[in-house]
Amino acid sequence: MAKLKIRPLGDKVLVKRVEAKEMTAGGIVLPDSAKEKPKRGIVQAVGNGKLLDSGERSKMQVAKGNEVLFTGYAGTEVKVNGEELLIIDENDILAIIE
Repeated sequence: MAKLKIRPLGDKVLVKRVEAKEMTAGGIVLPDSAKEKPKRGIVQAVGNGKLLDSGERSKMQVAKGNEVLFTGYAGTEVKVNGEELLIIDENDILAIIE
């Protein structure tokens, strides 16, 4: 099977979640069912910007490779080439982690 490539459209962003922590700060190992899905990830691809009323495209504030923090219920989960990714709106991204 050929490898799929995904290119987000408009103001959409493709994000790969960072792995959830396996252990608490106190040293307790968490089972998969107790782990909270992380609300941060690495941007894999970005669209070309939202189409404005003037016909121009807005500039995207995030770029490929940025680590970002996003809202808890953001996006649509997709599985591509065995990887779980999220396609989210740029306005669901709360911050870029530096």
